Amino acid sequence: MEDDKKVEDEVKKSDVPSLDAGNVDGTEAKGEETPHPLDGTVSTAKKNATQKSIPPPGNGKKIYEIDPLLVGFRDHLDYRYGQYKRLREEIDKYEGGLEVFSRGYEKFGFTRSAEGITYREWAPGAKSASLIGDFNNWNTNADVMTRNEFGVWEIFLPNNADGSPPIPHGSRVKIRMDTPSGIKDSIPAWIKFSVQAPGEIPYNGIYYDPPEEENYVFQHSQPKRPKSLRIYEAHVGMSSTEPKINTYAEFRDDVLPRIKRLGYNAVQLMAIQEHSYYASFGYHVTNFFAPSSRCGTPDDLKSLIDRAHELGILVLMDIVHSHASNNVLDGLNMFDGTDSHYFHSGSRGYHWMWDSRLFNYGSWEVLRYLLSNARWWLEEYKFDGFRFDGVTSMMYTHHGLEVAFTGNYNEYFGLATDVDAVTYLMLVNDLIHGLYPEAVTIGEDVSGMPTFCVSVQDGGVGFDYRLHMAIADKWIELLQKIDEEWQMGDIVHTLTNRRWREKCVAYAESHDQALVGDKTIAFWLMDKDMYDFMALDRPATPLVDRGIALHKMIRLITMGLGGEGYLNFMGNEFGHPEWIDFPRGTQQLPNGKIVPGNNNSFDKCRRRFDLGDANYLRYHGLQEFDQAMQHLEETYCFMTSEHQYISRKDEGDRVIVFERGNLVFVFNFHWSKSYTDYRVGCLKPGKYKIVLDSDEKLFGGFNRIDHSAEYFTTDGWFDDRPHSFLLYAPCRTAVVYALIAGPAKD
Repeated sequence: MEDDKKVEDEVKKSDVPSLDAGNVDGTEAKGEETPHPLDGTVSTAKKNATQKSIPPPGNGKKIYEIDPLLVGFRDHLDYRYGQYKRLREEIDKYEGGLEVFSRGYEKFGFTRSAEGITYREWAPGAKSASLIGDFNNWNTNADVMTRNEFGVWEIFLPNNADGSPPIPHGSRVKIRMDTPSGIKDSIPAWIKFSVQAPGEIPYNGIYYDPPEEENYVFQHSQPKRPKSLRIYEAHVGMSSTEPKINTYAEFRDDVLPRIKRLGYNAVQLMAIQEHSYYASFGYHVTNFFAPSSRCGTPDDLKSLIDRAHELGILVLMDIVHSHASNNVLDGLNMFDGTDSHYFHSGSRGYHWMWDSRLFNYGSWEVLRYLLSNARWWLEEYKFDGFRFDGVTSMMYTHHGLEVAFTGNYNEYFGLATDVDAVTYLMLVNDLIHGLYPEAVTIGEDVSGMPTFCVSVQDGGVGFDYRLHMAIADKWIELLQKIDEEWQMGDIVHTLTNRRWREKCVAYAESHDQALVGDKTIAFWLMDKDMYDFMALDRPATPLVDRGIALHKMIRLITMGLGGEGYLNFMGNEFGHPEWIDFPRGTQQLPNGKIVPGNNNSFDKCRRRFDLGDANYLRYHGLQEFDQAMQHLEETYCFMTSEHQYISRKDEGDRVIVFERGNLVFVFNFHWSKSYTDYRVGCLKPGKYKIVLDSDEKLFGGFNRIDHSAEYFTTDGWFDDRPHSFLLYAPCRTAVVYALIAGPAKD
């Protein structure tokens, strides 16, 4: 209590330059000097600081060595880096450093000491505030909060006479404010758990602070970052075979072993941050620090993560810092009665396509909130990193909407760039990699911004990987054409069109392609035949034969050429036959149009893993092939090999041949032609053997290739390679050959 009182007494005015981004032409921002809302907390925070530290900024110049074309945009890039360094310096000066600044959850929201509970909330628009809840019978006048000159409201509740906490663990809490928009009850912005009571629409904040003996204790250390990242994208709620919302515990016990068996080394969990609308897929976040209560408690989520670590699986979180739910009742929108609290005011703070609010990344307290949020999930829950959603929307004032990025550098570095947002991304990557060197960050960026996956020290944005989003779009484009219109060069160009020394996660399809209104690759290929002709005891149709063959080829070539990491959405490994349709009722749009619902059914909001496991169905062969792909990468590490060479993209034969590492990949996309004694070039001489064959019977193929055969190279240039060997390439097959012995000695 004494420390908390000291914080309030020490709050004073100090000169902090405005965080206004200024001009993107490189001129210095000239904002007014303003007082800082939490200057006095530094001494207290430093006292509690851990031993972790974040390296100081570098000079940010290496990007010009990596890509000399960036020199022409040096004014913009140097200005961007200058903004980042200025923020680092100000955070050092006024907050005690980025390490301390990112622990806002130790100062805001509910914090407990030996003497009682302190609750703080930044709500500068509020005229009055009081803490209400079960603990005081929702009495507005019982616990009135006080406001400092910077809009931070605070109250201290001493322990009860018997020493018990003044707010019982698990009880409901809210903050009631008199705001410019009227009296408003809000869930605390830093709440750690919130629930929706049965039969009620609004959520309630929950004071979550179990007794020490009930707190979950992690038993297993976090795995080291793998060289080859193979991600299983998953949604806990829809991970059951039954039509229901699955739990963290059921996912832990039933799905994690499946992920391990399939050969993936990372699971990417969607919809973890609390969201009041289930069908938003978790992308309309209402409570940023709270795990979704639909699937269980915070301790249940910790148990899931601990079990994944025991299995050697990284757990990545699909984190949403690009926007927030428009929900005024449960979320941050209009929290203090103003539209400019955490967000830009007016049209700049509203995403018209997503119907959501957009953060003001130039606000000091927004930076504290979001940086602390990233830190919280890593520190409290032991997540191993993040997939940052909607990064393109953040980095540009046009949000990437109705914009076709052509690769012209003017599209990335100009007036359309939101420098505040890019600077925030640099800060959060700096924070994550500084405090947790093994953590992985992946950015969902469709624009392909140069420097995106270059370290912040070197002048980049700092992500480890970019999602290679163009690949999925290309496959959907091709699947709407007949086979004769597929161009081998077009496929190869899309798969390999990524920036040098900036790593990508490739995928043929993610959750986006599985949503109702779209189609999965399997559905594009086989359509309604998937319902009647997937049993092995009846003949397949030509559509099913084609679909199963191409499904395997599409996935393997995407993994083989598309990037340094690979992602698959759960169920797609066996060609899940149906789309995702969340339970929903009939809706009437503002224009009067009626949108039919599905009677709030969960039938299409689950994953039919039983189909992939059934060895009497053709789905099983697709699942077996996906597993074989993952284990091939585990054995040969081809995705991260520095050696890659594409020796053939033959439009007449419909054949693609490439080398990656010690493997030679041969794809015959022709719909009817098989080739005997087909010569393929290679770099390394010696003996090759088949290590993966999509035509194998186990994978639903026709067993046309003899796996006992050995392939010996001959000298002489072919397809610009110094050696070559002959093979049999059946139509619609992908075969991988591995060098197993060098040339024979004389």
